[in-house]
Amino acid sequence: MKTIFKIARTELQKLFYSPVAWLILVIFAFQVALGFTGIFEGMIRRQTLGWSLYSVTSNTFGGMMGMFTNVQTYLYLYIPLLTMGVMSREYGNGGIKLLYSSPLTNYQIIMGKYLSLMIFGLVLMAILGVFSFFAAGTIEKVDFPLILCGMLGLYLLICAYAAVGLFMSSLTSYTVVAAMGTLAMLAVLNYVKGVGQEIEFVRDITYWLAISGRADTFIAGMITSEDLLYFVVVIGMFISFTILKLHTGRVRSSFIANFGKYATVFIIAMMIGYFSSKPQLMGYLDVTRTKTNTLTRSSQDILSKLNDGLTITTYSNMLEENYYTALPASFKWDVSTFARYIRFKPDIKMKYKYYYHRAKNEHLDKQYPTLNDKQRMDTLQKLQDFKFEILPYSAISNEVDLKPEMFRFVRLLERENGQKTFLRIFDDPMRYPSEAEISAAFKRLTAQLPVIGFLSGHGERESHNAFDRGYKMFAEEKTFRHALINQGFNFQDVTLNQVIPDSIRILMIAEPKRVLNDDEKKILQQYIDRGGNLLIAGEPGRQDVMNTFTEQFGVSFLKGTLVKPSEKFQANLLTLKPTLAATKFSYYFEGMKRREALLTLPTSGGLQIDSSKGFKVTTLFSSDSTGSWNETETTDFVDDSAVFNPAVEKMEPIPTVAALSRTINGREQKILITGDADWLSNGELGMMRKDLPAGNFYLINGGFSWLSDGEVPVDMRRDPMPDKSIKLSEGSWSVSNIFLKWVFPLVLAACGLLIWIRRRGR
Repeated sequence: MKTIFKIARTELQKLFYSPVAWLILVIFAFQVALGFTGIFEGMIRRQTLGWSLYSVTSNTFGGMMGMFTNVQTYLYLYIPLLTMGVMSREYGNGGIKLLYSSPLTNYQIIMGKYLSLMIFGLVLMAILGVFSFFAAGTIEKVDFPLILCGMLGLYLLICAYAAVGLFMSSLTSYTVVAAMGTLAMLAVLNYVKGVGQEIEFVRDITYWLAISGRADTFIAGMITSEDLLYFVVVIGMFISFTILKLHTGRVRSSFIANFGKYATVFIIAMMIGYFSSKPQLMGYLDVTRTKTNTLTRSSQDILSKLNDGLTITTYSNMLEENYYTALPASFKWDVSTFARYIRFKPDIKMKYKYYYHRAKNEHLDKQYPTLNDKQRMDTLQKLQDFKFEILPYSAISNEVDLKPEMFRFVRLLERENGQKTFLRIFDDPMRYPSEAEISAAFKRLTAQLPVIGFLSGHGERESHNAFDRGYKMFAEEKTFRHALINQGFNFQDVTLNQVIPDSIRILMIAEPKRVLNDDEKKILQQYIDRGGNLLIAGEPGRQDVMNTFTEQFGVSFLKGTLVKPSEKFQANLLTLKPTLAATKFSYYFEGMKRREALLTLPTSGGLQIDSSKGFKVTTLFSSDSTGSWNETETTDFVDDSAVFNPAVEKMEPIPTVAALSRTINGREQKILITGDADWLSNGELGMMRKDLPAGNFYLINGGFSWLSDGEVPVDMRRDPMPDKSIKLSEGSWSVSNIFLKWVFPLVLAACGLLIWIRRRGR
């Protein structure tokens, strides 16, 4: 071991006595400083302007534009300059002959030289450490383990690059060729993940071998056994290659024997990599303070109940506009979207089936209007050179019915016990389901989730109606992420010509236009008496009908329309903040208040509440006490104006949304009543008004979460990140900025220049 350290010391002297090493340090420090100061300056400016910051540590070092993320993109440019002469210099000046004739072993020579590169890598990490410790001292409640984890990942990446560079340097006596060869090898390791993705065993090997993005998990604050072993194995493989190359210079042997040795090392490395990437053999450590890389506790609890096998079958329609979502070439990436779930349930099986059937695709309809499905598929298969099996839908129609899914890209989740459900993608910029939607789909397999019954037969609004006044968007729009069907709810139309099924957990009564007859009232009363939950939404002008439902609960719909005249909006549009009681009632309303979102009620009537009926009443939203009143005279707010008449009208807060609860038959009955039925209509949810941050989905999620006893939507809350501010003023930052960007690199340059001058003097 002493010999290895002596060789490493000699190599370090050569490095630091040369201008190349110091030039690398100075340029690296300056480049890092540019990125870091740019990020930090932007945050300080936002904080000075009064904007709130969040996850300052993660945004400074990780994410899309963090310092460590940027360093990873250009780190490969420095290492070839460092390694290009380590071995090629020995070949060029004849020093290799002295090494061959010395008592030093091949292992000692290579490990000594590699140890010097590792130590130089620590110097590069020390430069990153300067910026890291500056951030640690200035970020309030910094997440320091996250920083250390990111530095570990970058250091392992440097060591892997150095091992590759050392091997390439051992192949030639020309330093430039060694540098170019290192860049070429790193390019191969970067792009190899796209090779052989259609072949299962091959893609496992090539995807694992790829070095691109290997430090991403570390930068995000997660250490996995797969990534840790990857760096160890790749470093060991290229160090072994280098030792074998040195051995062939000392001992003559046949090409086949030499090839066999290299192949043995490579196969062993690949087998270790193959098995280390198996989910059943992987270990994880999330070092972030709030475990942001780990599923929420709610999701973990759901997975713990999936105690049998689970298969996720992806059905991709090659004639549909989302056909490219999970092609065989992106198989490993697609599987990685479920990585956090596979961590807790490693026996999840992933299957992919590709078929063709006519579906929504405006591009194909315009380009090939006269071709049938098979002709379209044949044309696309030739144009895009698809080499995988694509079946007609008729070949798989017996195993799955995709017509209700409109033949869109969809995944079928199926347990061994036969339970099934669909997981969809959505028509929004994110497209892929988030943890909330995935966990909701898994929960369908483990629990009997709430069924919302929509009362019909009296002109009520419908959950499947796509017109402006309908409720399809929030209820059953499968392509809309926030629709309740994608959050775990089921829907069923309910008529009062028979007893309401026990499966109905929530009954929705949305603006009925006709009064119920006596038989219907009895059936509805049976549901109420057994403790069923309700959501009742009324409208101005429907008071007589609505009150027949609600008076027994102590709630009456007032005659008139609530108004608040403004310069920007129509007088009957109310924009309401949640009450203080609402913020304590549900975390959804607390978040709504924190984000300054508003509930928009296009035409709302007021509610009069009598608390003597045995219900606990919580007013969630009410009209303002100033500038707002119940308008009883004006009914046309387009051609006429609402004018306050103090003789018959009064400016006071009037409830618009109320939550009622009581204990009946051993369970808590919950009733939500709103003075407006348009707040969750398709037209209102799709409305965009300037300078009005509508937050109606807070009430939708909060209301239905309460009505479902918190079962769904799945609770995705995490502890808030505490690093929300920077302890620096603009003046202090101006001084720090100059030091980090200019003084620090110049100090490094001065040290290098001083050592070079003293070396020349000797």
